[in-house]
Amino acid sequence: MKKPKKIKSILILLVILVAANFLASEFYLRFDLTQDQRYSLSPAAKEIVADVKQPVIFDVFLEGNFPSEFRRLQNETRQMLEEFSAYNRNIKVNFVDPLAEGGDAHAIAEEFYKMGMTPARLNVQENGKNSESIIFPWAIANYGDKTIKIPLLKNQIGATDEERVNASVQQLEYVFADGLSKLIYPREKKIAVMRGNGELPDSQIADFVKTIQEYYFMAPFTLDSAATNPEKTMADLKEYDLILEPKPTQAYSENEKYILDQYLMHGGKMLWLAEVTNMETDSLFNNRGAAIALPRNLNLGDYFFSYGIRINPELINDLYSAPIILASGSGQNTRFNPYPWFYSPLTSSPNEHPIINNIEAVKFEYANPIDTLTNNIEKTILLSSSPRTRLEGVPAQISLDMVGEKPDVSLYNSGEQPLVVLLEGEFTSVYKNRVKPFKISNHRDKGVDSKMLVVSDGDVIKNDIRDGKAMELGFQRYTGNTYGNKEFLLNAVNYLLDDTGLIDIRSKKIKLAFLDKEKAAAQREQWQLINLAGPIILLLIFGIAFRYYRKQKYVK
Repeated sequence: MKKPKKIKSILILLVILVAANFLASEFYLRFDLTQDQRYSLSPAAKEIVADVKQPVIFDVFLEGNFPSEFRRLQNETRQMLEEFSAYNRNIKVNFVDPLAEGGDAHAIAEEFYKMGMTPARLNVQENGKNSESIIFPWAIANYGDKTIKIPLLKNQIGATDEERVNASVQQLEYVFADGLSKLIYPREKKIAVMRGNGELPDSQIADFVKTIQEYYFMAPFTLDSAATNPEKTMADLKEYDLILEPKPTQAYSENEKYILDQYLMHGGKMLWLAEVTNMETDSLFNNRGAAIALPRNLNLGDYFFSYGIRINPELINDLYSAPIILASGSGQNTRFNPYPWFYSPLTSSPNEHPIINNIEAVKFEYANPIDTLTNNIEKTILLSSSPRTRLEGVPAQISLDMVGEKPDVSLYNSGEQPLVVLLEGEFTSVYKNRVKPFKISNHRDKGVDSKMLVVSDGDVIKNDIRDGKAMELGFQRYTGNTYGNKEFLLNAVNYLLDDTGLIDIRSKKIKLAFLDKEKAAAQREQWQLINLAGPIILLLIFGIAFRYYRKQKYVK
């Protein structure tokens, strides 16, 4: 009788184990005990992950031996993707070491570069020796026949490795959720890229247009027919969700302004990159190093004034700025050297708005200050010049001879000047209580809730051209610096179009604790001694205490 009972007990135990495993696979609880809740997905990310209906495979190239800071990025990436997989089993993750098969690192790096995934070169300091290491901080997401590239390492000018990694970890949830959204959601909203008022040519906005096309439909739109058939032009424009105006240089007619005004009144969104001074760096090189900065009349003064802002015809001269690149020598001996150029301000952020949270400095060129006026519209200053700013009126002569001059710091006392302003609310028509340029049946004096973003420099969206091809927006090839222009504009468009709540993920704050290398090096021998002698001393104390305990026990 004992044997059947034993078999029965074993069978019951097996059934319990199978049931427990089944329940554990179907139902689970995950606890995030971190102070900043870094492993808890935001509602927007959970919604995107839940909509993944077919397998998505992430190939992550963060595998191998890295310096300690980048091992943190590797671990945080792994844990973030594990969190994605836990919410949806259709998400699969592979970590790949591109150098695992022992190939030439520089040749492999070149292949990554050709695929648009620039490797990162690190200076590694270990035991007093410096060496260079190459890592590939990228992931590729595959969904059916779609593939996208996801950057995992943020570039920050002047930042330490720890700061770069911290900023990169900060954006992990965003970049993966953003990548998934591009894979699984079809494009729906439409953007009108304005033409006909002397805007930047297609080649100089090509990189941003290519980037934004992954999210939205885009098409050129002209207001040329505003004079002959304004109502049809207005009706056609209302088919678009957002207007992108990249650096107009020709004045707007009253018909064109009225169409734009009523587009906003009916809920259309607008992104203006407009400047009211005429000055280009190319003019310096084409005119023997000197040019005259002049006012530019766009006939938009009353237009922006009615909405609550004014772009002033002055130039921002800022001590915190990007360099200008000048050539010296000739032929094979030509050298391209950076020099301070105070007309290319690098902006600071006075707040943590989702559009500009955790982005690199945005580079401007010959920007204008913006005044904000009192009305019912909510205004948020997103980017400003530094406190060490000087305002220069126009006309003004700009010369490359200024490159060698030491600035008089006492003159840079204008304080921070707004360069990007976000306007939100129910706008009042420019043409309220005014004669309308033409009659329409659905005119609005008071608009529905809408948004407008005004940038006082059209060159923020301008990419360089090399060998007839558009370079990455924000990349300066001779210094290797990458500015935050593209990320800023992409965030701006996503925010204006209220796209999937992704922009809210950017507000998540994460703080990593790193080892102090200098302190660790200075105290190295001390901690080695503690690690070697500590366990031995503890073992001796335990042995003596245990022996004393046994002796006392048997004595009693």
